[in-house]
Amino acid sequence: MFKNTISSAGVGFLVLVSGGIANSAPHSPTVLTPSYQVAQGTINTAAIEASVFQKINQYRASQNLPALTRNSQIDSQARIHSQNMASGRVGFGHSGFQSRIQAIAIPYSAAAENVAYNQGSTDPATTAVQGWLKSTGHLTNIKGNYNLTGIGVANNSRGQIYFTQIFLRSR
Repeated sequence: MFKNTISSAGVGFLVLVSGGIANSAPHSPTVLTPSYQVAQGTINTAAIEASVFQKINQYRASQNLPALTRNSQIDSQARIHSQNMASGRVGFGHSGFQSRIQAIAIPYSAAAENVAYNQGSTDPATTAVQGWLKSTGHLTNIKGNYNLTGIGVANNSRGQIYFTQIFLRSR
């Protein structure tokens, strides 16, 4: 695994990691620090999840790729992983990825996962998705031959918002 760092002036930041099994991309963490002011207030994680899903499918459509179908079992595993990262129960990354995929209990031929966290963005979904689209490993997962996805978002008291998107190609 290697780390790419892209930075600019500002108080917000974004950290990304991609990984997967079968036909997915290798791990390629990327750190971005875009210019954003710190967003305050209540975080609507369900709305952020829906926004990520919409933006990913919008991108796939722009590339003439089929839309992904959101799956509640996959959402649940993605959400648990984001909650665990946000709370510090697990470190930021793909720890437990194989266990998450097995817990989904959907026969699959390929699986991948993108994770990110950001802080200080006024539009955290856009920040995460734009970061993924600028990273080769994440983009490979987004453009991959998958048909199902799940998205989980969680935040913590420090204002960090964690994202997990799992991609699956069902058999």
